[in-house]
Amino acid sequence: MHELGVVFYVARDVKQVALENNVEKITAVTLQIGEVSGIIPSYLIDCWNWTRKKEPVMEEAELRIEQIDAVSFCEDCKQEYPTVQYAKVCPHCGSEHTYLLRGNEFLIKEIEVL
Repeated sequence: MHELGVVFYVARDVKQVALENNVEKITAVTLQIGEVSGIIPSYLIDCWNWTRKKEPVMEEAELRIEQIDAVSFCEDCKQEYPTVQYAKVCPHCGSEHTYLLRGNEFLIKEIEVL
């Protein structure tokens, strides 16, 4: 379960932002997670709920997750398509000359404070 390691990095960054901005209480953290990032949101939330209780500045912080849909691009027909549904094969022309445009991101989008 690499979600725990990911949560440790998020918590470290969130605590650093709080420290730099003299924030005493974080109420929510919003993450944007790509559909094919390899992160399982339910595991991430479980890890977050365990980790946040160990840090006074974020002990009540809610974790919000926004999914970024995976989209691939076909170099032959120049069209985009949903990656999860079609994988490497373009549904428009059948080409395998494709690459992922978006969907593997992992970003801290927002930190809400009191």
